[in-house]
Formats: sequence, structure tokens, C-alpha cells
Amino acid sequence: MDRLEGVNSEVPQEAPSKALTGVAALRTHLTLAAGLGLCVAAFWFEIGRAEGGNSLSWAYVFEWPLLGVFGVYMWWNVLHPERKKGRRPRVQKPLVAPEYAGMLAAWQEHQRELVASQEAASLESSEPSEESKGPE
Repeated sequence: MDRLEGVNSEVPQEAPSKALTGVAALRTHLTLAAGLGLCVAAFWFEIGRAEGGNSLSWAYVFEWPLLGVFGVYMWWNVLHPERKKGRRPRVQKPLVAPEYAGMLAAWQEHQRELVASQEAASLESSEPSEESKGPE
């Protein structure tokens, strides 16, 4: 049976990912450094406010370090995309169950025949007939 549209019988292969190098890696490092600097500054600002009596600031005291840790995690994933420890490759399920592949092939063939007949009918109707030409 030839390849059917909408049927994915192959297991997808992951494309080799490229780690950042050069200027792109430098920009990523600088962005992380700036983000961590902002997180540290915001942490110190909020801890000062929290110790001064602002109880809402205690939530931010814990939020800013968590945001910094998340930034480091994302930075690591951007720099090392090939490292996926503990992750199993995702197997893409076929769009059509294998037992219905024959029905899909028949339906697609029927659709091609309909399109071909409609195109033939439109070509016939667009050609002027000899009766409509009139006398010459």
C-alpha cells in the first residue's frame, strides 16, 4: 500500500539540536546575569520592606529567589538542549488507526475521482459548444 495522507506509520526521529555558541551564548549569559541581578536587588528591597512591617512583602521575599532559580533552569535548558534526562522520546500516535487505513485509502481515492470529474465537467461547460457559436 502506498503512503496514505493522514496516516503516520513512522516513529518520528528527533532532529539533532544545536547548543548555543559564540555571540548567541554570550547574549544568553548576559541576559541571565542581568535577570539574576534584578532578582537579588528585588529580594533585598522586599526583605527590607517585610522587616519594616509590610506583611505582603514576605510573599515577594520568597518569590524573587524562585524566579531567579527558574531563570537559571531555563538558561541551562537553552544552552544544553540535547540533555533531556529521564525523558522518554514522545511517540506520535497515528492520525488514523491502522485498522482503518484501507477505508481511508478508499475514501481518498473517491475524493480524487470526484475532483477529477468536477474539473472535467467545468472544462466541458467552459468550452463553447457549436450551437452557441452562431453563424459565421
